[in-house]
Parts: sequence; C-alpha cells; structure tokens
Amino acid sequence: MPIIKPFLNGMRFVASIGDGTGTGPTFAIDATSFLDDEGVAATAFPGSFAYFNLYLNGMVQTGDVSTVTTTSITIPDGDILSPGTPVIIEFVVN
Repeated sequence: MPIIKPFLNGMRFVASIGDGTGTGPTFAIDATSFLDDEGVAATAFPGSFAYFNLYLNGMVQTGDVSTVTTTSITIPDGDILSPGTPVIIEFVVN
C-alpha cells in the first residue's frame, strides 16, 4: 500500500492571457510569466502536485481545458481571449 502524505499546501500563480504565445492548440504561457503568492516572478511550476485548478477571468475551468508542465501551461485556443484576461493557476501540493 502506498504512503499517503498528510500535508497539503496551495500554491497560486497569476498572469494574463496577453503573456502567452502561440495560436490555437499551441497557445501557452511560460511559468516565468507568472507571479507567485508573494508577487515574486516564478521560475517554474511545481514538479509534483496532487492536482491543479485553472481560473480564467475568475471562473474555474474543467480539467480538459489545459495541460501543465514545470515550464508552462498550454491553453488551446486561449489566444482568442482578451489579452487582459487574468489567468490563475492553483496547485495543491503534498
């Protein structure tokens, strides 16, 4: 039986759609474009996490809307949104 880690912590990162590059299915925002909870520029997203939530303009998105790596988040067709649209990623890490 695997060991279950009892500790959970949330880490949030904020940017805007205008920070992204690419079009259509390749639209992505680099982790370094985000600020963390303390307002410091992020260097990478967590490499290990229980799950993450993506919020676009304050609305939580379904899990099939994006994919995330330690270096970026891909939001297919995110380029059709207004450049000022806030993007918040919340990672729950353990």
